[in-house]
Amino acid sequence: MEIEIRSVVYDDEVGALLEAEGLPNADLQAYAEVVKLDYAEPRPLVELYGARYNDELQGLVGLEYYGDVALLRSLVVRRELRCSGSGRSLVLFAEQQALRSGAQALYLLTTTAADYFTRLGFSTLPRDEAPAAIAASQQFSDLCPSSASFMTKALRRPV
Repeated sequence: MEIEIRSVVYDDEVGALLEAEGLPNADLQAYAEVVKLDYAEPRPLVELYGARYNDELQGLVGLEYYGDVALLRSLVVRRELRCSGSGRSLVLFAEQQALRSGAQALYLLTTTAADYFTRLGFSTLPRDEAPAAIAASQQFSDLCPSSASFMTKALRRPV
């Protein structure tokens, strides 16, 4: 199965996919509204990437940038496509996008997929070692429970 990954904006389809899997999205919805209104106030840059097959959104991943680090978030793949490699493709795509944007490390929080992310090269980190910008993010400080695994992966350009 050939999936196409491309940039997407938060909309009802994105919200429905996240809600179906119980992932937090209120901040993404609020961010989308702020972007529409084009406020000049400082805010993190959030990018969403969707995996499409037959023009249907099958998966999603997000990047929230804080200088030279980024928060990988909202990784979701429709249940019927799990174990197809779509999640891995989305994470690898996000890593390449983060590298192109100057990020040197990715961080994430997960309540259910620590083993999965370990297989993709992420390692667990104590929450008190989070970079200040990541620790101050809504995802870290409010949306994800303190029991969530905090993980990181250094990004390096291929040689």
